[in-house]
Amino acid sequence: MSELPKTNREKAVPLRFRVEVRGLVQGVGFRPFVYACAKSCYLSGFTGNDDSGVFLEVEGSSQNLSAFLKLLAKTAPPLSQISSITSKEIPPVFDIGFHITESINNRGINTVVSPDVSVCDECVAELFAPDDRRFQYPFINCTNCGPRFTITKSLPYDRPQTTMNGFRMCRLCQAEYDDPDNRRFHAQPNACGECGPQLTFVAEDSDKISCGDALTAAREALLTGKILAVKGIGGYHLACDAKSDSAVQSLRKRKGRAGKPFALMCRNLATARRYTHIGLVEEEVLTGRESPIVLLRKRKGEEISEWIAPGIDLLGIFLPYSPLHHLLFNSSNRKTTNLDVLVMTSGNLSQEPIITDNNEALRKLSGIADAFLIHDRDILAPCDDSVIRISNDRELPIRRSRGYAPFPVALPFAIPPILAVGGDLKAVFCLAKDKSGFMSQHIGDMENLKTIEAFALSVKHLRELFNVDPQIVAVDKHPNYLSSLWAEKNLTELFQQGTKLIKVQHHHAHIASVMAENGLDGTEKVTGFAFDGTGYGDDGAIWGGEVLLADYEGYERAAHLTYIPLAGGDASVRKPYRMALAHLWQAGVEWANDLPCVAACSETEQKILLKQFENGFNTTATSSFGRLFDAVASIAGIRQNVNYEAQAAIEFEAVMDKNIRDAYEFDFIAGKKTEIDCGRLIKEVANDAADGVTAGTISAKFHNATAELILRLARQFREQHGINKTALSGGCFQNAALLEAAWALLIADGFEVFTHRLVPPNDGGIALGQAVIAGRRRQISDAANSNLSIE
Repeated sequence: MSELPKTNREKAVPLRFRVEVRGLVQGVGFRPFVYACAKSCYLSGFTGNDDSGVFLEVEGSSQNLSAFLKLLAKTAPPLSQISSITSKEIPPVFDIGFHITESINNRGINTVVSPDVSVCDECVAELFAPDDRRFQYPFINCTNCGPRFTITKSLPYDRPQTTMNGFRMCRLCQAEYDDPDNRRFHAQPNACGECGPQLTFVAEDSDKISCGDALTAAREALLTGKILAVKGIGGYHLACDAKSDSAVQSLRKRKGRAGKPFALMCRNLATARRYTHIGLVEEEVLTGRESPIVLLRKRKGEEISEWIAPGIDLLGIFLPYSPLHHLLFNSSNRKTTNLDVLVMTSGNLSQEPIITDNNEALRKLSGIADAFLIHDRDILAPCDDSVIRISNDRELPIRRSRGYAPFPVALPFAIPPILAVGGDLKAVFCLAKDKSGFMSQHIGDMENLKTIEAFALSVKHLRELFNVDPQIVAVDKHPNYLSSLWAEKNLTELFQQGTKLIKVQHHHAHIASVMAENGLDGTEKVTGFAFDGTGYGDDGAIWGGEVLLADYEGYERAAHLTYIPLAGGDASVRKPYRMALAHLWQAGVEWANDLPCVAACSETEQKILLKQFENGFNTTATSSFGRLFDAVASIAGIRQNVNYEAQAAIEFEAVMDKNIRDAYEFDFIAGKKTEIDCGRLIKEVANDAADGVTAGTISAKFHNATAELILRLARQFREQHGINKTALSGGCFQNAALLEAAWALLIADGFEVFTHRLVPPNDGGIALGQAVIAGRRRQISDAANSNLSIE
């Protein structure tokens, strides 16, 4: 809003308006910005925080008030995001001067809490300025940077509601905090070396070392090949020198992480360029305030351990985003060697959430880390690093967490308060109300009690933070998902009486999530391609190669990959050669020993598998495209056993020869539902593998075939149903080669194509889809009940 109502505009008496600003306007310097604008426009009044955003009253001439509102709307602080500005005229009070008033908490509709943001350039400059009083202080921050979400207990965002409450500001810090013209005015984490959090270095072979000496000891540990546990903003990292094979291998062995890639933190952008190829979009994301891990193509020949990301051509790179990171890399002592690139991986035990508590870290990570760099600022909300891939010059989230959560996704229609619990892998929940879907931080895989406990605590935290009391809890239909079982068990204990449980089909949630983040209102159906590894189907089978004609109300399963026997459940997921043998058996291809997948399987296991396929014992039917990727990768000789999810498919994409334009071809079996038969494709892959065709060529032909399959089916349903909108979701669309090839073919054929850019295509995004589906069902139910009551 930039114009005032005409009421009283021309009168000589001053006008006074009550203005409310909603959006991301707390913890981002909005009140001092309002103060400065009001002063520059010669207005009197006040401003403050409440749990809905920022409120203010301004009084002055009509001309000055109009100028003020234009400044408010067009020159807001860089970290803020305004969703609305409303104003109404109230009687003037003839006050003098403008001031910032105390915050108000009336438990109304909450505002948005800022995600944690990287340290700003001004603070970094002060950090390394010898004459600055915060020289080398590892917790330097200001209104424009620093921790937010991870230290916030409740709103309004004021120091007493953060974990900084226990640190009483010294005289100088308090003066900055109270000065509206200071960059640290009302910066809630404001502190210095005299009054704020402190570092401590802990190692078995030394006494505890504090303050600046702790940093020196930590650097020395890293330079001598030690593994260091570092307490960051959202939790602990495990760090070591990325150039040291022995250090990296030791970290893998101690953490039990056989092959999954490690993320690397580089000293600066120039260092990152030495190890990876960085385009303009990649640079923008790398250096942005969110500071995610960005997946970048490796440069060859650089001195970096081959054990960082074995088997793939990508490195996960991020830059220092906290003052502590900058200090680890840059010593003020010219005689000290500066570190160049560090492994920075999540500080946790295998399959458990990231650790935030000092005592827990010392207890659980002592078998992994040689030393600890800890601090005494508590982390309230665990928040792992976000992971981004660039596809079609846009962000493709792989993990949405620090820097992004809990900023909401705008919903295409208003819904009642809903908790959507997501799935079991890459657990993320969505707390939604009205037109906002607050996606939680990444929590982990729901495989053990610690992750379930972390999940429950995060739900409690966000419910309190945003004052949401769900009327509906949406869950996945899978009867054994721990997230769904948790919701059912706690429905009557944690939620208000009458809260309803709504079950949502997994792949429908995938398609609804990509529709919602792209703002589709659901008045038109989309042809949704939901390609992933595992999802519980309506018929009890394991779906994953699905084509749905969908809106938010429902879906028709229009096509799917032909069912293949999945023998032994997770055993076939961990051993891609078993999926390869299943596909070969289904296609009628002999298990010849010259095929890598057959050679990887003992004769005894082959006999057992053959009987399972023939009689169906301990097998489940699956239409999974993720398992097809595994099978083809196995036949091509890429990988027969995996150490982490989707490893075979990731390595299969990595070897792809992008110069190959040839493609295999899928067949269709016509019927009420189109079945996608890959028998002929499997035969051709097996023949190519037996003939010595390179894995890179096989990979290219398979990726090309899958992209062309998507185009063929989209055309079919456009002709049959007039649907020109296509939506791509599911874990398989983390694969940039597939996503870009399918997108290019669809766009060239005139389709509207919707892909993910705000939430991950994997299971980390399905909670958003669950929320909007449940919300639309409630709308339909309410409308039906309303009609009945009228009649």
